[in-house]
Amino acid sequence: MTKPALTDLLHAAVTAVGGTERPGQVAMAEAVAEAIDSNVHLLVQAGTGTGKSLGYLVPALAHGERTVIATATLALQRQLVERDLPRTVEALHPLLRRRPEYAMLKGRSNYLCLHRLHEGVPQDDEDGLFDPFEAAAPTSRLGKDLLRLRDWADESETGDRDDLTPGVSDRAWSQVSVSSRECLGATRCAYGAECFAEAARERAKLAEVIVTNHALLAIDAIEGAPVLPGHEVLIVDEAHELVSRVTGVATGELTPGGVNRAVRRAAKLVDEKEADRLQTAAEGFERLMELALPGRLEEIPEDLGYALTALRDAARAVITALGNTRDRSVQDEDAVRRQALASVENVHAVAERIVQGPEHSKYDVVWYERHDRYGASLRVAPLAVSGLLREKLFEDRSVVLASATLKLGGDFDGVGASLGLSAEGRVTETGGAAEHSGSAGAADGDGAADGDGDGEGAAEADTGVPRWRGLDVGSPFDYRRQGILYVAQHLSPPGREGSRGDMLDELTELVRAAGGRTLGLFSSMRAAQAAAEELRGRLDVPVLLQGEETLGELIRRFAADAETCLFGTLSLWQGVDVPGPNCQLVVMDRVPFPRPDDPLMSARQKAVEEAGGNGFMAVAATHAALLMAQGAGRLVRATGDRGVVAVLDPRLARARYGSFLRASMPDFWYTTDRNQVRRSLAAIDAAAKEGV
Repeated sequence: MTKPALTDLLHAAVTAVGGTERPGQVAMAEAVAEAIDSNVHLLVQAGTGTGKSLGYLVPALAHGERTVIATATLALQRQLVERDLPRTVEALHPLLRRRPEYAMLKGRSNYLCLHRLHEGVPQDDEDGLFDPFEAAAPTSRLGKDLLRLRDWADESETGDRDDLTPGVSDRAWSQVSVSSRECLGATRCAYGAECFAEAARERAKLAEVIVTNHALLAIDAIEGAPVLPGHEVLIVDEAHELVSRVTGVATGELTPGGVNRAVRRAAKLVDEKEADRLQTAAEGFERLMELALPGRLEEIPEDLGYALTALRDAARAVITALGNTRDRSVQDEDAVRRQALASVENVHAVAERIVQGPEHSKYDVVWYERHDRYGASLRVAPLAVSGLLREKLFEDRSVVLASATLKLGGDFDGVGASLGLSAEGRVTETGGAAEHSGSAGAADGDGAADGDGDGEGAAEADTGVPRWRGLDVGSPFDYRRQGILYVAQHLSPPGREGSRGDMLDELTELVRAAGGRTLGLFSSMRAAQAAAEELRGRLDVPVLLQGEETLGELIRRFAADAETCLFGTLSLWQGVDVPGPNCQLVVMDRVPFPRPDDPLMSARQKAVEEAGGNGFMAVAATHAALLMAQGAGRLVRATGDRGVVAVLDPRLARARYGSFLRASMPDFWYTTDRNQVRRSLAAIDAAAKEGV
């Protein structure tokens, strides 16, 4: 049978979802198909409106091998499973003469646990189990949530938290869910045959396409025990988020509360000697943490080293004891034991990781944090994840990494290096090894791999360098006609302390000219709050502030009213999709460099400098460029959108790194003329009011 042409398949899929075929989408689909066939990894930047989901779905389905798609956001997972995949599979079925199966798979804690629902939660402070359904007042929010969860469990087919509408609090969900470490296992659990998480895994084993998230992909790669079925193709969408998600999964934490919880849980099942030893070690750790000052620990202080060693050794003894003893007097002993083991194993693992010694410490960053509500914590994270990704992600399968923002400062090398793809491994259109071009370097501080490659197109040369290609398929939008990038060059540079009165004056004038319609992206919650308070007093337009309502409700209200403004921080930089005239001004208060006292980012910057690179450009500027590209992308979401991205930080125009940051953003028409921008905003506002 003749294999159907990729262009015919793509046309059928686009027609099925009611979309419009774009040249960039066709180019992307062809590049994805080539990457899968040739085993050369692909970084593909596809701007908003390209239709990148179909750009990778169609060639993956045409290839016919099992594919895992990992995304960063729930919204995209839902779009794929509920809209794009059903329509695409139906459209391609007559051409492929098969109907590929697909499934969604998440971490175990995302699914309701029937054992915990029916048997209760092991209680830390007393023997036996705690039944939250009896203890929670039925009229309280927790009580209402738990009763609704019990009813929902009887009717839900998936047990997936994200299928519960409206949702419940984290506190309520924690009463009916377990982590993978706490799970009894299907063969030992009385509810194993009905388990929602196990059912999801069985569906995934039978599916050709598995949709998951970055966190589960990271767990699958890092922990060594595979949770994803074997697959030949991996597609990472929203790939600009991958480094931070993998870093999060690879970060360990110890708190006095967490250690004491482990002690209480274990004490029910081990003899008094082991329990007392762990209790003594926990008390020593807690005394030290009371005096902990926030900041990085470049060397582990002697007293902390002693405390962690005592914790590690006591935890190891308890783990052994938990495995060797049984106590039938404890109600639901298996559940209590699994919960205790999970807590004590975490204490042991983190303490062991920090005290391993100077040779290992060069790969990790250790620091104290202090939270007003939760107190002090000790954290450890990898200095870089690029080596881990290079080893775990790119060895045994074709990998496609897609995003609207992967090309920073004009090339893919910076993002590629942060993902473990060195400039030496990049291949040209003809398959030859690319010459090493100057780049910002690895965004997470890792050096490039050695090796010069032979350009033969293998996914990995003999030197161990993964082979990859970068492709920018552009955007269907005419950015220079649809948008303006305005930099307020006349303002004073932002300082670390004090208010920015001139910035607030400028913001007021811009919002007034735009008639509202403003998304304000701020580098801190304090700055967002100050701006919202000031503009509520100066202008007669609604100003919504992140944190005053759920994010979904804020975005809904912002999209519904043209005069409304929405101010907030990091999640707004990447999570707002409001096409049309109600978002015609996007304001950034300053270049979003990481905080100078951020222990992990400053450690990564220092590591690049010690290796002879430019740490500021590799870490701080790359971090800012990624956020600014994402933030600027909030403006133009459809072909009819018009507006202004205003950056109220003169450094974007004056500083040497400004050109690198601007080159990472959409190619808007650029100006520093404040009067021109006001006239443009007023004209756009007038046109929107007339419905033009």
